[in-house]
Parts: sequence; C-alpha cells; structure tokens
Amino acid sequence: MDAIIKADLFRYTGKGGFGTLMKCLKRDPGFRFMFFFRLCQKYPVFHPKGFLARYFYHVYFFKYCIQIPKSVSIGKGFIIRHFGGIVVNSKSVIGDNCTILQGVTIGNTLRGKSKGAPVIGNKVYMGPGAVIVGKITIGDNVLIAPNAYVNFDVPPNSVVVGNPAVIKSSAEATVAYITNIVN
Repeated sequence: MDAIIKADLFRYTGKGGFGTLMKCLKRDPGFRFMFFFRLCQKYPVFHPKGFLARYFYHVYFFKYCIQIPKSVSIGKGFIIRHFGGIVVNSKSVIGDNCTILQGVTIGNTLRGKSKGAPVIGNKVYMGPGAVIVGKITIGDNVLIAPNAYVNFDVPPNSVVVGNPAVIKSSAEATVAYITNIVN
C-alpha cells in the first residue's frame, strides 16, 4: 500500500493494514473517492492500474458529487468526512492533515487583486458550506466554521466564522476537530 494512502487511512480510522483498507473502501465514500484519486495521481493513464483507477474516480466523481480534479495538490492525511457538493479548483493546493465536509467550495477568482486559487496550510478544518476563494493563503491549524465566506489571508492558529468572515485567534483552533494526525 502506498504511503500517502496509508496516511489517509490512518486519519479515517486510527489504524492501518489491509483489512482496515477493505472495510474503509466498503463503508466510507469519502475514503473510496480519495483512494482512486491517489491512484490516478500515481499511475499514468495507459497503465492498467491507472486506467482502472480513472474509471472508478470518474464514477465516484459524479456519484458522490465530489469535484476534485486530479491536478489538485493534496497533502497526506486528507479526509472527506461527509460527501456531496464539494468543489475544488484545479489550481488549489491543500496541505497535510486537512478535513473537508459537505458543501465546501475552494475556488478561484478571475479578476482583481486576489485573482487565482487558494493555498491551504496543514491541519485545516473546513466546515459544511464554507467558501474559500481567491489567491489567498490559509495558515496552519485553522478552523473554518460552517458557512464562512473567506476571501482574504488567514493567519495560523485561527478560527474563521461568519459571512462576512471574522478571524478569532486560537492556539487550539483544531483540537478535537483534527484527529489521528500523521507526521
């Protein structure tokens, strides 16, 4: 098993191993999508495993309404806790040990000073319905609350709430939200 898939599996379950992998593939749609996403990034199109991975990736892309293009750079230990309505821009970058929930949009802006796509740090929790847009940087250890609209840089160790969003400093922003952290 690939190291990055092992890291994702550990974040979901706190365990590893083939049996845990099989249970997670059977029971967890978010993990299933990410498993095939990771295989698509690892194997070329014309490799048998790459071809099969792309087939299942496209099936789950539409079945679970998770629009994460294969070109997105996602660090190890990524979790999709609840699937559906997740949209990520192809030029976005997501760090290690991040968690995303249903209805999250990570998008680009086509004009203005923040033209481009977001860069999201490590240990970032993105709550349901959160919108993160523009060429902005989200620091490490940040909790983005449900339905927050973020179009500005967020410093590390912060909680972002509301629309328009407000930043509140907190050294323990993601404690109990980001679990089973991988190094």
